[in-house]
Amino acid sequence: MNTTRLTRRHFLRGAGVTLGLPFLECYAPRGRAATNAQPIRRMVCICTPLGLHTPHLYPKETGKDYALTPYLEPLADFKNDFSVISGLSHPDVGSSHDSIYSFLTAAPHPEIRAGFRNSISLDQFAAQKIGGLTRVSSLSLSAEGFGLSWTRSGALVPPDLWPASVFARLFLEGRPDEVEAQTRRLRNGKSILDTVSEQAKRMAPAMGARDREKVDEYFTSVRELEQRMVTAQEWALKPKPKVDAKPLQNNMNSADLLGKTKLLFELTHLALQTDSTRLVNMLLLGTSNVPLVPGVTMGHHDLSHHGQDPTKIEQLKKVELGKMKLVQELLTKLKQTKEEGDTLLDRTMVFFSSNLGSAASHSTKDLPVILAGGGFKYGQHLAFDPKNCPPLSNLYVSMLQRLGIEADKFGSSTGSLTGLEPAA
Repeated sequence: MNTTRLTRRHFLRGAGVTLGLPFLECYAPRGRAATNAQPIRRMVCICTPLGLHTPHLYPKETGKDYALTPYLEPLADFKNDFSVISGLSHPDVGSSHDSIYSFLTAAPHPEIRAGFRNSISLDQFAAQKIGGLTRVSSLSLSAEGFGLSWTRSGALVPPDLWPASVFARLFLEGRPDEVEAQTRRLRNGKSILDTVSEQAKRMAPAMGARDREKVDEYFTSVRELEQRMVTAQEWALKPKPKVDAKPLQNNMNSADLLGKTKLLFELTHLALQTDSTRLVNMLLLGTSNVPLVPGVTMGHHDLSHHGQDPTKIEQLKKVELGKMKLVQELLTKLKQTKEEGDTLLDRTMVFFSSNLGSAASHSTKDLPVILAGGGFKYGQHLAFDPKNCPPLSNLYVSMLQRLGIEADKFGSSTGSLTGLEPAA
């Protein structure tokens, strides 16, 4: 491989497929370290569509000196890398599950859908400005069959529903028959990394210790994701066992909330790590099925509409704690990944929220928000008056500005978010 021809994007090729690599210092343009170029900024928006039980999320204290709540305890090691924000809303969005349409747009949406027309979503607005800097302008991922991205004309951007297809599109470049051949090799235990190993070895002399560590870390992530995809494909093809019992709701394909979330998070980490995209949004699973979580026997939708039933709230806590632990895993991966002296978390805003402040009442007020990474001053509970909620779009303006996009207005915003300051 002629490494002198490699510039911003780096690839290994073999057996008709192409594997993108993370940023490597040895291929940085000369003099880059000495310039005042702004660091790469990225944004990940995650929506959990059945809300969060906010008494387990919001601290009683405001500011920096707050006690961790049950849902924040998994993030204890990241207390200075995130803030929890309460009291935000989309002021013109009605109280219903249909509020999901306006989650990233803030478009006025009455409880009755007649006459509704959407506007551009946060990720697509950003993609118009910075999407051309990467192979994929943005990724819209979904475990629900529905997506969060909307064009300027209000048309839904079809989401990616199958991680294996996204993986192939990002990393298995080639003719359809070549990609299919590699997919068969994956099922037979032969990693794409085996097909590019000789080229990887030839790269080694040009790499310093940090680059070698980064490539090893990346290859480990690729192998782990390959293994998970192969396992998922195998289960989908296997016949289900015959049992003398009524069918259960918690089947592999539609009830594995945490498994699907983990796969989407791993795919997101790989896409960001390779700079394949800088904009990702995803809609997590939120169905009536019984989640595959130990101790949970009732459907997720039923649990979220708990009516203050303590038994339902306790089971809901198990489900939502599982999600928070996966958020912790995502933040850990991002913080362990290095890029030009920073961590990937330093450069990536992770916005975790919901279109519902309370699924039990379908309320769209006081939406739960955790914002991590991306270079803000963190470590606080930023609390606003839930009876006089500022627009969530104010946070969107702050996020756009942190991406380096000149924006003073988005959706229903009245400015940027008070109290959220960029780090030095």
